[in-house]
Amino acid sequence: MSVRAVRIDAGDNVAVVVADVEAGGRVRLDDGSELTAAQPVPRGNKVALRAIAVGDPVLRYGEEIGVATTDIAAGDHVHTHNMGGRK
Repeated sequence: MSVRAVRIDAGDNVAVVVADVEAGGRVRLDDGSELTAAQPVPRGNKVALRAIAVGDPVLRYGEEIGVATTDIAAGDHVHTHNMGGRK
């Protein structure tokens, strides 16, 4: 079973999960694509859809919401531990 995630803009590099996801769980986007969660991702939190290098913008809803403070791999939980304020 997979958990749905919401990506609003095609350029977004994160999506928001609608239910808790365990490490190794599947995350499904509305376009039918799926990825595997690398860590647990709590409901309402962000999961990386692709790799985001340190210093690169984190994009949600077509807007920059912060920058990566560490390298983030696809499937990683994205939150304050690996994302900071805008440049």
